[in-house]
Parts: sequence; structure tokens; C-alpha cells
Amino acid sequence: MRTLNGDSGWVNAVAITPDGKQIISASDDKTIKVWDLMSGEEQFTITGHRDWVEAIAITPDGQKLISSSRDNTLKIWDLATGEIIASFTGEGAINCCAVAPDGVTIVAGESSGRLHFLQLEGVN
Repeated sequence: MRTLNGDSGWVNAVAITPDGKQIISASDDKTIKVWDLMSGEEQFTITGHRDWVEAIAITPDGQKLISSSRDNTLKIWDLATGEIIASFTGEGAINCCAVAPDGVTIVAGESSGRLHFLQLEGVN
């Protein structure tokens, strides 16, 4: 159907927004790209991680993007603007992340074997 070109490294994770209008890609080039699913055009690139972006998750309302990285951080982004909202730092690489159906609870898996449970309370 279509191939999206723009990531300069391996694509490690992809997600589609709940409304089906955008696709998000995470890469080992330390970036996250937001694409228009219908046109295939890149809308913008999110930067802020210092190492590979390993995983991404989108809140059920489609407003926030969660990313985890080998730089030991989990970041929360405003999906409309690409601006960072909050950041969490672990002791090791954050290899995976998920958002619970409540849209508030985030789980992050760390290379140390730990699971971190975080809350989005007070984050707009």
C-alpha cells in the first residue's frame, strides 16, 4: 500500500493514534516521527532522547505520547505539538512502556528487571 521513508536508522517501534489519523515511529537515530496516515507525509520529528528510542505508547485519548529509550529515560510528550511534558529517569535502559486503559497509569520496563508504575496525574 505505502512505504514511509524518513527514519535514518532502524525503526524500533510504531503506533497508530486512536483516531487512526497518525502513525508514530521510533528509531535508533534517537528520534520519533509523526506521520499523517492518509497522505504518508511526515508532520514533524520529536527529538530529546540521547540514545535509541526503544518503545512508544499513546494515551487512549490520543493527546500524549510516551517514549522509552536506552538513555535510561521515559518521556511524556504532547502529541499535538511535540513538546516534552515530563521525564522519568531509571537506573538502566527503559526498554518498553505501556499506558493503561485509564489513560493515567504508565508501566515502564527497565533493563535491570524492574517495572516502574508511574501516574500522569497533574500532567496536562
